[in-house]
Amino acid sequence: MSVLPEGEVTEALERDLPDWRVGEGGQAIVREVRAGSFLDGIALVQQVAEAAEEADHHPDIDIRYTTLTFTLSTHSAGGVTAKDLELAARIDRLAAGT
Repeated sequence: MSVLPEGEVTEALERDLPDWRVGEGGQAIVREVRAGSFLDGIALVQQVAEAAEEADHHPDIDIRYTTLTFTLSTHSAGGVTAKDLELAARIDRLAAGT
């Protein structure tokens, strides 16, 4: 899987994933989600973990009480690939229920 040009990533985020931003020097995409409670956040993390296992693509997840930060990058490729955009869209659908 090849790394997408930063301009293409930015366009995809603006068009399809407006809650995400380019982070880590263009090497990743990042989204923060605020859950209603700590346990709601943990439930979302469980759902994302299941989706990640299904996709065989795993995000970095930072949990700070009710704030969850998801960071996606295809480490083996060295940046953002189509797999990251696909998993970001899946995370958005799951987060919509939070």
